[in-house]
Amino acid sequence: MCTNYAAARRDRLFRHFGIEPPDSPWRDEIYKDYAAPIIRHVDGALRADLATFGMVPRKHIPPGVRVFDTMNARAETVGEKRSFSGAWKRQQLCLVPCEAFYEPCYETGKAVRWRIGLRSGEPLAIAGLWREWAEPDGPAFSFTMLTVSAAEHALMSRFHKPGDEKRSVVIVPPAQYDDWLACRLADEARTFLTLFPVSLMDAAPAPAAPRTPKQIACATDEPDDNASTSS
Repeated sequence: MCTNYAAARRDRLFRHFGIEPPDSPWRDEIYKDYAAPIIRHVDGALRADLATFGMVPRKHIPPGVRVFDTMNARAETVGEKRSFSGAWKRQQLCLVPCEAFYEPCYETGKAVRWRIGLRSGEPLAIAGLWREWAEPDGPAFSFTMLTVSAAEHALMSRFHKPGDEKRSVVIVPPAQYDDWLACRLADEARTFLTLFPVSLMDAAPAPAAPRTPKQIACATDEPDDNASTSS
């Protein structure tokens, strides 16, 4: 699971992904409800837009419904969960450009944040889903990251609390960017939802600086199927 990551920098978005950056700025580190770039196919061309992290932004959770987190979508159930199923069935796929992502490691007996990226030092892209929201000043976008089981992965199985299920985001290799975004069938998209080779990854402890109240860590449980959200 990933609830915090370092978004790709503006210059790297252009140089590595070949995409013109969005006009508006974004933060270096992204948490729930923060805006960050995503890459989509729009009218036959690649485009980067700002979108908020979490498929259902907090402000769109109906009154009386418990607050839940939609920053990650399990690949096994993405077509069944109400918050994600619409975007999955319509194959609203995106790439989430990152410098790195963060996960907690408990090997010392307490949670220590680790930074995970590519051994090459290049930015990476995580497989995601996006959706559109009607706002008073025009359409807005949100996104989630797809995750798979990491129980057998030498690196990603080291993270999260002992006894918890081991999950990992899906890193899309650069040679597959266009093919992933071009998927139109769920079965085709599922072939991309695999673990990235550990030999190409790099990870090290990276304790977080004190955060503001807005950055308080969120739980990673999926929303209840009975939650009255639409997708």
